[in-house]
Amino acid sequence: LGALDGKTVTNFELFNKVEDENGRSVTFYNDPDRLEAHLLTLSPADAPLIRAFTRDLRRFIAIELYPFLTAPALRTVRERAATLRTVLPAFRLFWRTAATPMHVFADRFQDPLLRRAFRNIFFQDPEGFPLLPYLFNMAAAHHLNAGFPQGGSLGLSRSIENRYLGLGGEVTYRARTEKILIENDRAIGVELRNGQRYFAEHIVSACDGRTTVHGLLDGRYTSPRIDKLYNDLIERPGTLFPAVVSAFVGLRGDFDPGEAHSTTHLLTDEDGRRLPGALQNSLVVQARSRYSDGFAPPGRSVLHCTYFSDYAYWKGLRTRSRREYRGRKHEVADFVRTFLEHRHPGINDRIDLVDIASPATTHRYTGNHNGSILAWKAFSDADDVAARLVGRDRMRLPGLSGFSMAGQWVGMGGLIRAASTGRFAVQYLCRELGLEFRAWESEGAEPWHPGMLGELPQLDRWSAREDTGS
Repeated sequence: LGALDGKTVTNFELFNKVEDENGRSVTFYNDPDRLEAHLLTLSPADAPLIRAFTRDLRRFIAIELYPFLTAPALRTVRERAATLRTVLPAFRLFWRTAATPMHVFADRFQDPLLRRAFRNIFFQDPEGFPLLPYLFNMAAAHHLNAGFPQGGSLGLSRSIENRYLGLGGEVTYRARTEKILIENDRAIGVELRNGQRYFAEHIVSACDGRTTVHGLLDGRYTSPRIDKLYNDLIERPGTLFPAVVSAFVGLRGDFDPGEAHSTTHLLTDEDGRRLPGALQNSLVVQARSRYSDGFAPPGRSVLHCTYFSDYAYWKGLRTRSRREYRGRKHEVADFVRTFLEHRHPGINDRIDLVDIASPATTHRYTGNHNGSILAWKAFSDADDVAARLVGRDRMRLPGLSGFSMAGQWVGMGGLIRAASTGRFAVQYLCRELGLEFRAWESEGAEPWHPGMLGELPQLDRWSAREDTGS
């Protein structure tokens, strides 16, 4: 994909820090020895649980397990055997950590801070996750395989765009797709909101799954599996990642160098109620200027403050009263200013701006159902259904040829899994057409610099035959 062409990657010694209302904190170091020593200092009484967690972390660090680059239904016997050779020796570890919910494990701690902190290793509590993904991701971070590339998400997108353009592709911005054109049960192109049409031999939809099935295709091509995902599971609590409120804070000067790059602040019930639409009593503060250069002008820095929030709350506000909606955004900004000033006296005088993005903002820009940040939750009821959509249905819809689905609404959340579905879609198509699938590494070597971010295209008004009240 060329996503990392010419870039350095910033890695941190810790995954996240969690601090309670009284200033007591836990630092989740990626090194198991350092983590164990730190946790034992905090709570010697919890030594058995602490050592069990760090022992499992060491075991995950010793495993080299990376996703295959071949679509599930096309994997050779050799590839399947290689997976078994890696998985079987660690099967009991995988099974046990996948069967142990994090909240059950965390509740065993005697120390009240550890009981709350372990739930928030992933910044906020995703609710319903077992131990396995926490250990897997901390092990990846220990191997420097979970860092932050220069340019952030926009820089990553620009690099992929440059790779695509270099291969002869074209990208059209401000081009909202209104429907997929069908002729004799074959997808032949797309029609944009402005009426312009583009035709192709094969269409791949990598956008919101429900919009694809019920908006762009009018619900004409479904199956029990599709209906299960996009009519049933999508409305069940706990199957989707929630939406977030983001407050971007522009500072003159640097953020306190003694602070971690990422800290989850546990809030009192009173403070939690002051955050509009908050789903949990916590606020994540990340010093984003430490992640990569170019996020702020020289002499300035950026903080990203975020919390899980209820999409319906913000959508209702924006639909009912834009004035009230903007007022709630101001409440978020005021809370963040006050919160930061309380912990870092004098910082409020250095704040140049606070920009708020609500779940309704996320929906307007991405079209993601309910403003979800990562679509389906792994280890939820949707996990197995989505896996069958990839492995058995080959990301196709019944009765419709010339069409594939891809992205996080098919391959679950996470950048690598979502990106791999695009590769799988092409592999399945090549097999269908009797063509050899070919892929090669990008040769882009120009050193990355912030000027390569370019200008952001303006948002086109969302439609896809949905209401525009978000």
